[in-house]
Amino acid sequence: MSTVQISAADVNKLRQQTGAGMMDCKKALVEANGDFEAAVDLLRKKGQKVSAARSGNATSEGLVSIAVSADGTNGKLVALACETEPVSKVEDFRNLAQAVLAAAVANNPATAEELSAIALEDGRTVAETITELTGKIGEKIVIQEYVNISGEKIVSYIHSNGKMGVLVVFEGANGVDITEAGKDVAMQIAAMNPVAVDKDGVDPATIEREIEIAKDVIRQEGKPEEMVEKIAAGKLNKFYKDSTLLNQEFVKDSSVDVRKFLDNTVKGLTVSAFKRVQLGA
Repeated sequence: MSTVQISAADVNKLRQQTGAGMMDCKKALVEANGDFEAAVDLLRKKGQKVSAARSGNATSEGLVSIAVSADGTNGKLVALACETEPVSKVEDFRNLAQAVLAAAVANNPATAEELSAIALEDGRTVAETITELTGKIGEKIVIQEYVNISGEKIVSYIHSNGKMGVLVVFEGANGVDITEAGKDVAMQIAAMNPVAVDKDGVDPATIEREIEIAKDVIRQEGKPEEMVEKIAAGKLNKFYKDSTLLNQEFVKDSSVDVRKFLDNTVKGLTVSAFKRVQLGA
């Protein structure tokens, strides 16, 4: 048993330094015989144990954060996930989400792994900071998704609940401010969840599956075999219209598709890529 006297001031100092709970800080200081560095290590180890114990838990809540560069040519999205909605509203969690996004903007990592290895202002890496907050909160926290995307013009959208974000890459703006039209398209993506920009971007396996499902339905309806291929092709075209962005009916004006809406905005304007991220999907 430690004979070192641990004062309330010592406990508070460690709490301010680490963000851990008062009782956890006191126990760590007692176990470390008053050694602050050793106590910090003990708290970090506790965080790592909590993280490992909850590693299989689902993370369907959290916060999506987005930053677009001043010149509009790069967008970054960080989806920081946790287990429950109350934790997603905790100040420490929200501050961490902003710190991780700021680290992404400052360092331009290509992957979530690279982002996790970046040191924050206090010298700890993103991964270490997440582990420590996991220990403090007692809930699994992960970078669910990280997006780093570039192009001629990037427009973003975050849904009001903070759990969905969209980044869209536009080409052909030719210097015209397309922000308003871009937001409309980003909101279309959020609402309609297209699988690709256009027909040629659809995964061949998805196309094959849609054709086979269509053929089965047609045969069950008793249609002649010689008509199956033709009808299936028509159903595939309907799939493209419903599920690929440029061919979708524009939500704000059903008389045009998204391709036509963009061309009406600026001749030749189109979307070359997009990324839609939704926590809990």
